[in-house]
Amino acid sequence: MTLQHAIQTYHNLLTTNVAAESQGELEAQQQRRGLFFGERPLCTVLRPRFLTPGQYRFIQRRTRTLLRAFDKIHQAGIANKTFRAQFDLTDWEEELVQHDPGFRPAIPISRLDAFFSPSSPPSGRGVEGEGRSSSLTPNGQGALYFTEYNAETPAASAYNDVLTDVFYALPVMQRFLRRYQVFPLPARHGVLHALLAVFRQWRGTSEAPRIAILDWGEVPTYSEFVLFESYFKSQGLECIIADPREVEYRQGGLYAGDFHITLIYKRVLISELIEHGGLDHPVVRAVREGAVCMVNPFACKMLYKKASLAVLSDERNAHLFNREESQAISDHIPWTRRVEERHTEHGGQTIDLIPFIHQQRERLVLKPNDDYGGRGIVLGWTVDDAAWAEAVQIALTTPYIVQERVPIPSEPYPSLADGQLHIFDRMLDTAPFVFHSDSVYGCLTRLSTAALLNVTAGGGSTVPTFLVTRR
Repeated sequence: MTLQHAIQTYHNLLTTNVAAESQGELEAQQQRRGLFFGERPLCTVLRPRFLTPGQYRFIQRRTRTLLRAFDKIHQAGIANKTFRAQFDLTDWEEELVQHDPGFRPAIPISRLDAFFSPSSPPSGRGVEGEGRSSSLTPNGQGALYFTEYNAETPAASAYNDVLTDVFYALPVMQRFLRRYQVFPLPARHGVLHALLAVFRQWRGTSEAPRIAILDWGEVPTYSEFVLFESYFKSQGLECIIADPREVEYRQGGLYAGDFHITLIYKRVLISELIEHGGLDHPVVRAVREGAVCMVNPFACKMLYKKASLAVLSDERNAHLFNREESQAISDHIPWTRRVEERHTEHGGQTIDLIPFIHQQRERLVLKPNDDYGGRGIVLGWTVDDAAWAEAVQIALTTPYIVQERVPIPSEPYPSLADGQLHIFDRMLDTAPFVFHSDSVYGCLTRLSTAALLNVTAGGGSTVPTFLVTRR
């Protein structure tokens, strides 16, 4: 079985009537289940993402190897202030990352954002120039490049699971299942297991936590909090959604009204929490004084920094990794550096970094060290020399990284517009959900017609990911 054949079979099943029925069901189910990012439906296409079992196992294995490398730089950063300087932490971050959360691993729930090309990337859109190989890795499964580590507030696992249920019910999937087997890649249970494991470790008992999903009430991902609240309650756990502005630290406990919180499932960014209330915020005080368990803890902030990929790929840190880890970094982490005046290595040659960045605009990306939703990212091949020079100047005065462009894969996806079926290529990413800092359960896939694949940035679509085999 080839993946292309499965995709073509699925598309062939989308007759005019089947496509219209499936579109109607997709829209109705998303409306009923609250599958919206703000006011936009999460999914606007009629096909899920398909992977073969071999491709998924490859992603799992390689992710796990890289996670060991990430853990090494995290431990080195906690232990050594000089090493930690590579992450460009602020003063308050310096203080908080050293807080012992009372459990291991330091990052129980995370997501790695990557681009996976099952075969050589197509010519044209999204393919970088010389310097980064676009050939397949030695295993033959495909080219895999990790570009960000979402180590603080990884979203979308509940969205993913509920969208999976929605796609199972579509009329086109009913027909497809007669010819192919599809297997879901659920992720919500990974969140639940990670929360329970660290809470028991932190508490030292097997008692059930009282969970607060913590974030601002107006964020566009609020609908996912509702899905998680319902899921946790279905597992027999007490849970509420709480706004950080409405919690109190009193009598040795953290409260939202009369609800005593013992475990925070933190979705609010630490930087926004500090911006709102400083180090005296009730949540910050309660966590630091051991009154409540928080996942992910303050220590996650170091690897959340985009500089973490620079720390991984910098030749100065190569001694930290064994042969397998070094090979995985070489294969899957694009060349990344903090933007600063220095000499470094690129492609086996010593370069003067800032002149190199100016000269190699079309093969480089600039990213702020601590932001999300695509904000502040400059794709060198989409701007002119003047705009790039201005971006480089900003990057020299504000913590930024520079990263080499990687191949961006695309696949055909069907959508219905004005009653007509349209099938055209969309760029897509591959973002495995990670739990316990060593295991992959499920995978987020985002589609876009723009080079910046990010739903928060205002475009694109989310689709569930299935494994597919021939019956």
